[in-house]
Amino acid sequence: MSTVDEPLRKLIAGNSAKVLADSLGLHTNGDLLHHYPRRYAERGELTSLDELELDEHVTVMARIEKAEVIPFKGRKGNRLQVVVTDGRGRLTLAFFNQAHRVHELRPGRQGLFAGKVGVFNRVRQLANPDYQLMDEDSAGLAEEFAGRLIPVYPASAQMPSWKISKAVDALLGGLDWADVQDPLPERLRTERQLMPLREALEQIHRPRTHADEIAARSRLKWDEAFVLQVALARRRATDSAQPAVARVPGAGGLLDAFDARLPFTLTEGQQKVSAEIFGDLAREHPMHRLLQGEVGSGKTMVGLRAMLAVVDTGGQAAMLAPTEVLAQQHHRSIVEMMGDLAEGGMLGGAEQGTKVALLTGSMGVPARRQALLDLISGDAGIVIGTHALIEDKVQFRDLGLVVVDEQHRFGVEQRDALRAKADRPPHLLVMTATPIPRTVAMTVFGDLETSVLDQLPAGRSPISTHVVPALERPNFLTRAWERVREEVAKGHQAYVVCPRIGDEEDKKAKPSGEDDRRPPLAVLDIAAELTGGALAGLRVEVLHGRMAPDAKDDVMRRFTAGAVDVLVATTVIEVGVNVPNATVMVIMDADRFGVSQLHQLRGRVGRGSAPGLCLLVSDMPAASAARQRLDAVAATLDGFELSRIDLEQRREGDVLGQAQSGVRSSLRVLSVLQDEEVIAAAREEAVLLVAADPELTEHQALAGALRSLLDEERADYLEKG
Repeated sequence: MSTVDEPLRKLIAGNSAKVLADSLGLHTNGDLLHHYPRRYAERGELTSLDELELDEHVTVMARIEKAEVIPFKGRKGNRLQVVVTDGRGRLTLAFFNQAHRVHELRPGRQGLFAGKVGVFNRVRQLANPDYQLMDEDSAGLAEEFAGRLIPVYPASAQMPSWKISKAVDALLGGLDWADVQDPLPERLRTERQLMPLREALEQIHRPRTHADEIAARSRLKWDEAFVLQVALARRRATDSAQPAVARVPGAGGLLDAFDARLPFTLTEGQQKVSAEIFGDLAREHPMHRLLQGEVGSGKTMVGLRAMLAVVDTGGQAAMLAPTEVLAQQHHRSIVEMMGDLAEGGMLGGAEQGTKVALLTGSMGVPARRQALLDLISGDAGIVIGTHALIEDKVQFRDLGLVVVDEQHRFGVEQRDALRAKADRPPHLLVMTATPIPRTVAMTVFGDLETSVLDQLPAGRSPISTHVVPALERPNFLTRAWERVREEVAKGHQAYVVCPRIGDEEDKKAKPSGEDDRRPPLAVLDIAAELTGGALAGLRVEVLHGRMAPDAKDDVMRRFTAGAVDVLVATTVIEVGVNVPNATVMVIMDADRFGVSQLHQLRGRVGRGSAPGLCLLVSDMPAASAARQRLDAVAATLDGFELSRIDLEQRREGDVLGQAQSGVRSSLRVLSVLQDEEVIAAAREEAVLLVAADPELTEHQALAGALRSLLDEERADYLEKG
């Protein structure tokens, strides 16, 4: 019998174990045991083909409608083109130089077909797919699946679903089930009426009915939610026990002087969130707070006031930004907002003032040396920087607050390295401009208190958004460039955003047989076209990540000053860039961006008194899922609603993916959007259990589940935050 931790190669013969490891990351019996089916097909029930997404590895059940061999023009070889259908939609299967398959891939036959969804001649296709026919000519497979649900597993090009299914059969028959420990306490299982773990695992892989599968998933959702919430509850308990310096600003200091100069009144939301933050700073254990809100809701202002409060107590504050453009933008805007309060110790500086330092990797030696001196001496109460802030040479006199902007851009080690520069744990404020639904925040950021800014400051203008179907209506694109010229004629400015830069490194030939959709539009190409065509005579500049830092800063300064009419850029301008005079944004190949990213980009316009306009250019057909995403963005300015749409359309693993939280996904059946009741209940149970048994000495199976679920990387995430 095999144990859970044994490598798959001991159980599965041949090359399959290596392919499962290389293509799907499945190395042990336990990995395969928890590789659950994505869905279940029923014999005779065809897959809905019109719901397939581009670039996704799929397994579909369909009926062959026609098959023909098409010779290549002007060269040797042929393409076997097979059309399969679900009775409504169609999908093309393309086999290159495999004409012999036409004898078995005959019209009327039904089977499972697996491959990556691409496009050829604007028609969706699977190139050289793997397949299993399921009619009377393939009696063995038909009998194997007769009368029950057919599991369809997350698969890869090298390992189709039915081969994974055979590996699972071998596992279920050869596993020592006594080695499978149940992480849920018996009391919880009884009170929640949850089935035993072995029964759940067997039923999710081999359900006889849909009721079997639903019951199994209900049990396994609890496993995932409970183990994760126990980990987060332990983290919260540890944080609350750590000592920190309470930061309570006195009256008449830097914060009061700053507030007195503000030319506007803080919104009710900003005042409420600031009060929550100041309450945390006044405690003698570290603040761990997430500040999220709508684009343009004034998060930077809230973060700055928190930093000023810490400086008032003699401490220092560091703001970590993901890009040099954003760090420089934050530095410029904070210095402008503070005026002579940002010139502490300098001739003409205010008495209560402090220095505001900038530290990036590309700074010259003299400027860098001065910034380092200002930090270690304490002359600089505030520093804004990129990853350069976490280098060993950077030392603080008294680091009291770390503000992380766009938290999802930073790894665990980077955040931890900055926090380690304080004698005692500093307070931590995480800011994100991507609104997150409550259920996601409760799971991803379960160790953080959450503040939400959902109110825009007075004076912000409305933004109208429209989809521009470039192929279907070429005149719409012509009109888009006319609108840009009209805005510039009124004295305003425009952004044009492209998915890639467009230098030679990007221009790689596609392998034969792949889809023929053109490469993404590029900054350098579009800028050249516009300068010599639709926007001739306007001052057009480019901005992208491969430019020298000084050149990027120069372009942004001139654009901010109004010396540039149109900025053609990559997503380097996605967050933090604030140019109130920019009123129009044209996003090329908008379907290649995510929903939340489009919402962020759109937030760069409408920041002044004039209305904003965002034009989403796409050549995807109206019925496609990509166009439906764009329609959703155009239909609402509610970032929380859009984030829900975005997450519903992404695979669940991405929700807790490393890009967002620093922890790889451990969720396979739990949906953080749909299973709010389970997550909330698991959180309550976890808090009670950890309070009674913080070291889990009475719950060894649960402790083991934590160890196996949280590999070293995930453990670092929970330890370091």
